[in-house]
Parts: sequence; structure tokens; C-alpha cells
Amino acid sequence: MPSPTYRTPAPTFETASWGRRILALLVDWLICTLAVVAVFGLEEYTTTGSVASVVVLPVYVVESALLTWLAGGSVGKLLTGLCVVPADGRLRRLNPVKAFGRQVLVALVVPPLVFRSDGRGLHDLFAGTSTVTFATLRTLVK
Repeated sequence: MPSPTYRTPAPTFETASWGRRILALLVDWLICTLAVVAVFGLEEYTTTGSVASVVVLPVYVVESALLTWLAGGSVGKLLTGLCVVPADGRLRRLNPVKAFGRQVLVALVVPPLVFRSDGRGLHDLFAGTSTVTFATLRTLVK
């Protein structure tokens, strides 16, 4: 007997632009880099072969996963007026395991570059989420 196919339906609301999402990612990356430099020091961070420069990626994944789970978005997303919501539009806190898995997929770079016409990448499909603007969020709250 074949197993049923589960498909995440397309959201009934507009998702955020990719330009704004990339800006949010750059803000997050800068903040995580500054945090690593604050802990390890600039000299250690800029030394060839230093572990400090490699630490930025896990710091980003943890920061963005925790804040996406707890606050609906990473620092970069929130500062650029974006948030992550369940794709079905019913506002609730995301599953922490799915939020972490979503950010690991973002760190792999390919999933965000492979996306559907509704603007959701593989990372969003995995987690059942959509990235929206605050304006769209306000329409979901009503």
C-alpha cells in the first residue's frame, strides 16, 4: 500500500520579498560576527586558520533558531520588519525542533535558493512556515 503524500498548502497571504530576507540575513551575520569578535578578539578572528571565524556559522544557527522559536524571527528579521509564521496562518509558537532544523537548512544555503512560486524555500517547507512582513502579520492577527 503506498504511503499518502503530505503537501504543505500554499499560504493564503503574501510572503516577504527575497531582497528583504537577504538584508535580514546580512544583519544577522554581522551581529553574530561581532559577537564572535567580542568573545575571541579581532586578532584571533582575523588569524588564518583560526577557529573563531568558523564559529560564526553555529552562532548564527543557534541565534536565529532560538529567536525564531521564541520571538518569531531572528534579530535581523525583526529589525527589517520580518517574522516567521506557520504557513497555515494560525499564529502560534513554532516547534523548537523544526525551528532549529529550518535554520540548519538555511545555513546549508541551497534550500533558500530552491523555492516555490509562493516564495517559500525548502527550509520553510520543512518547518511548515512562511516569512512575512509585519504588515502581513497584522492582517493575520485580525
